[in-house]
Amino acid sequence: MIPLIQEEVVKKYKWVDNEQFADLLAITNSLPAPIGTKMAGMIGYRVKGWLGALVAIVGVFLPTSLIVIFLGSLIMNYAESPALQSMLKGVRPVVAVLLAQTAIQMGKKAFSDNITWIFGAVSLAVLLLLPWIHPAFLVIASMLLGYLLFKKK
Repeated sequence: MIPLIQEEVVKKYKWVDNEQFADLLAITNSLPAPIGTKMAGMIGYRVKGWLGALVAIVGVFLPTSLIVIFLGSLIMNYAESPALQSMLKGVRPVVAVLLAQTAIQMGKKAFSDNITWIFGAVSLAVLLLLPWIHPAFLVIASMLLGYLLFKKK
């Protein structure tokens, strides 16, 4: 969902640039709830204030909810079907590539100097070596460190 949101709000409508999108993604990742709903709310608020946030959240939440309600039993009946399993097997690499593309685009902006490279390396090490630490704590810690290291006087 993130690459699709990025395509629409950064490239198509130009509501935010890549750097702002990366900032919004970092903030929304530190909050509980599904990422699509949080991103929609943040971008909606940025574009049209509270009304924009409300409309964006309803726009993300309502169609998905209706699909789950009306098609949920159908999906559950065919969850183990070979056809559906084959489709999912085919789409997984595409989703991985879309996520990698988004990570590369965001990485070009995020890794701007040696300190940000250190942040990235330490974050990767923490995620790999200490998997019991929730990523939200890592995001909050990096926000606090970023504030201390990069704040403008």
